[in-house]
Amino acid sequence: MAATIRPVKVKRKFTQHAPGSVLYQCGNTIVLCTAMIEEQVPPWLKGGGQGWITAEYSMLPSSTSTRKGRDRGGKIDGRTTEIQRLIGRSLRAIVDLKKLGERTIAIDCDVLQADGGTRTASITGAFMALVDALHAEYGKKPLAEYPLVDSVAAISVGIVDGKVELDLDYIKDVAAEVDMNVVMTGKGKFVELQGTGEEATFDDEQLAQLISKAKQGIKQLTQIQRETLGKLWKFD
Repeated sequence: MAATIRPVKVKRKFTQHAPGSVLYQCGNTIVLCTAMIEEQVPPWLKGGGQGWITAEYSMLPSSTSTRKGRDRGGKIDGRTTEIQRLIGRSLRAIVDLKKLGERTIAIDCDVLQADGGTRTASITGAFMALVDALHAEYGKKPLAEYPLVDSVAAISVGIVDGKVELDLDYIKDVAAEVDMNVVMTGKGKFVELQGTGEEATFDDEQLAQLISKAKQGIKQLTQIQRETLGKLWKFD
């Protein structure tokens, strides 16, 4: 029996001003992902003829059962910094930055409600927001100029009570002996693997099982992205 992900709901064009705006729900985790294009690049890229994708991630105070304080005065904790970099890397992996030109795509992922898998939900939802934003810019241009080369999605897997589990909610995530986040393209290429033993170890066979189950999850998410984007899907 194939492993199944938590129920997914997607609402595109959720806000008015961002050309890419997706409310992404996976189980009880809800993330608002937006994408906006700026006609500039960071100073170190000026004159180089290529663009950039950057990401910011945050959790609203009421996203967890106990209130989470807001980041103030530019102070960002290590977990937030790590997730922001992961989101940015994941999206840059499937964009031809030369075709993008000297533009920056700013991705914002705000967690409205957290129940495990917020970073993977952010990546999966942000990709769809990115597609909508790029369509607003490139929709009437030749396909050869379109900078996206593939899709990307992410899923969590883990070993809980000795069993490999897919798409962990908070309860399973806390209980996991091994926890892994997998980022893959729609064409089956790996972007990133983040796996660790939580006071435990895992062997080659278990690693293969984790990756196999993650691939099943990514395939399901890619199909959801394909169906959600409809005619904007250009990766076959």
